[in-house]
Amino acid sequence: MAIGPVQLIVLGFNHPEFHGEIIAELERLRQSDTVRVIDALAVHKDKAGELEVEHLSNLTHEEAVELGTKIGMLVGLGIDGEEGAEAGAVLGAETAEQDGVRMLPSEKELWDVIGDIPNDSAAALILLEHHWAVPLRNAVMRAGGYRVSDGFISPFDLVALGLHTAEEARRLESMEMSGANRPI
Repeated sequence: MAIGPVQLIVLGFNHPEFHGEIIAELERLRQSDTVRVIDALAVHKDKAGELEVEHLSNLTHEEAVELGTKIGMLVGLGIDGEEGAEAGAVLGAETAEQDGVRMLPSEKELWDVIGDIPNDSAAALILLEHHWAVPLRNAVMRAGGYRVSDGFISPFDLVALGLHTAEEARRLESMEMSGANRPI
């Protein structure tokens, strides 16, 4: 079974007020077969930078540890804290190269997700598989294409394209900035 494109989204919260809305929206997307949540973690970083990690799904503890270890391979963080991160690092080292293909980014290429989370805040790390993109990705590959880059576009850049009004962009920025004082 082919897996669709996978994306790690990190959302920051200064004063999280989780009421289940995020999980409900992810569940709605899963039910429509738009995305599959591979894993989701809530990370709280206290004022000293110490981490607390909580799994955000209905997986068993064993499944959470296994998937947390996979996330540990990506960002150096496991559901079992240091032990999970160490297990992720070991598993990453064992699978970093298969058949001559480097499977994980080099140390220089790593995205320091945990370092990007400000002290005294929280973040949701959501690993998504984009089911909707499988046919597009396959068509691109059949045409000899490949991904060069990707990223979310700022609401203000969308104003320049005529896709948002300045008022809409300011409202979206205000919503984004009210959390972490920086855009998502």
